[in-house]
Amino acid sequence: MGLDISALLNPKARSLFGLDISSSAVKMVELTANGKDGYRVERYTIEVLPKDAVSDGNIANLDGVVDCVRRAWKRMGTSTRNVAMALPGSAVITKKIIVPAGLRDEELEAQVETEANQYIPFAIDEVNLDYQVIGPAPAVPDELEVLIAASKKERVEDRVAVADAAGLKASVVDVESFAALAAFELIERQLPESGKNQVVALIDAGANVMNLTVLRNGQQVYAREQAFGGGMLTQDISRHYGMSYEDAEAAKRAGNLPEGYEIELLNPFMENLALEVSRALQFFFTSTQYNQVDHIVLAGGCAVIPGIDEVVATRTQVNTLIANPFANMVLSDRVRAKSLLADASSLMVACGLALRRCLIHHDSHQPPSSSRRGEKGSARAVLCTVRACICARCVDRVCGLHPYWWCDQ
Repeated sequence: MGLDISALLNPKARSLFGLDISSSAVKMVELTANGKDGYRVERYTIEVLPKDAVSDGNIANLDGVVDCVRRAWKRMGTSTRNVAMALPGSAVITKKIIVPAGLRDEELEAQVETEANQYIPFAIDEVNLDYQVIGPAPAVPDELEVLIAASKKERVEDRVAVADAAGLKASVVDVESFAALAAFELIERQLPESGKNQVVALIDAGANVMNLTVLRNGQQVYAREQAFGGGMLTQDISRHYGMSYEDAEAAKRAGNLPEGYEIELLNPFMENLALEVSRALQFFFTSTQYNQVDHIVLAGGCAVIPGIDEVVATRTQVNTLIANPFANMVLSDRVRAKSLLADASSLMVACGLALRRCLIHHDSHQPPSSSRRGEKGSARAVLCTVRACICARCVDRVCGLHPYWWCDQ
C-alpha cells in the first residue's frame, strides 16, 4: 500500500497545529514560518483535563478528553482542524538495525519485518510498523543503518479517535520525546556558543513523571524517568484545604490560594523537586563517564513555578534556566507575551509538534528521500517517515533515532 507524501513536502500543503494531550491538560500551539528560519506564534491555549482522564499515557476517559479538546479548540479560535499529535515514549519501540546495502525495496521491507520480529513483543499484525534508511553504517560502506519503529495499533488509534470525536483530523502522530527535542533545538541556540561541547540536562517535570535527558552537541547521552511531578502538589493542596482535585489544580494554576500556601506547601515542594533533580543527576554521573553538567533546562508544568530555577540552581550548583522555545519568535496580536512567557515551559511538546508544519515549509525545496514505508496497520493511521522534512543532523540529535510520523492517508 503506497503513500503519497507530496502534500507534506509542498509548502502550500494543508496547515496544522500541535495538540499535546498530557496527563493533566490539553495544550495547543499553532505556528507559521516567518522568513527563512524564523517562526511566528499565531495562537495557543491550555485546557485542564479531568483527574485521571489520561493515566500512564493511556486515554482512560475518552469523553472527558474529547470535551476538553473541543473546548480548547474553540477557545484557541483557529479554523485549522488538522493536528499533529504525539504518543508517549513508553508506547513506542524503536531500534536501529544494520542491513546489507543494495537491497531492492521489497527485499529491504522483508528484512525489516524479519528483524522487527526479534524486537517487538507483539504479533506483527498488531502493530503499526515503519522503517527509515538513515544512511551508510559507520565504517562499513557496504551496509546501511535503518531505524525501525513500532507501536501497537490501539495506542495510535486511541489518539486518532480523540481527534475524530472532537471534529479534528489527526494528520500526524509523532512521539513526545522527539517533539520535545525538536523544541529543545530552539532553546539550545540561547545557550553560550549555542551549547557547543557543553553537557545540557533537560528536565521535563510534568504532573506525574519527571524525565531527565542529557545531551551533548545535540546527541542524547543519557535518559532517565522517575515518578515525581506537580500532581503531588495538587494533591497536597486538595488535602490541606479540603478541595476537590480539580478545584485544587485550578487554584494552583490561577494562584488563588490562601495566605500561608507558599510557606506551608509550595516552598517544601520546590525543595523536593530540586532534590529529585539533584538525585537524577547523581544517577547520571554514576552511570556514565561524565561528572558534571554545564546547564540545566527546566521544562514541563513544574517549571512555571516562579523561582523554581533559582531553587534548583542553589541545590545543584549548576546554571539553570527555564525552557522557552518561543523566545525568538514573532507573536501575533492574538498572543499575549506575558501569558506565553508564563506558560512556555509547559508547551515544549505542543511547540515541537507545531514545528512540523514550519519544518515542511522551510525544507520544501528539498527532494523527497528514497526511503520506503514498511507499514503494517490500519489505513486510518499510517506510520510514515518524512525524512526530507528534518535536516540530516536531527538524526544524531536523538542518538540516531530519526523522528517519524504517523500520517493520515
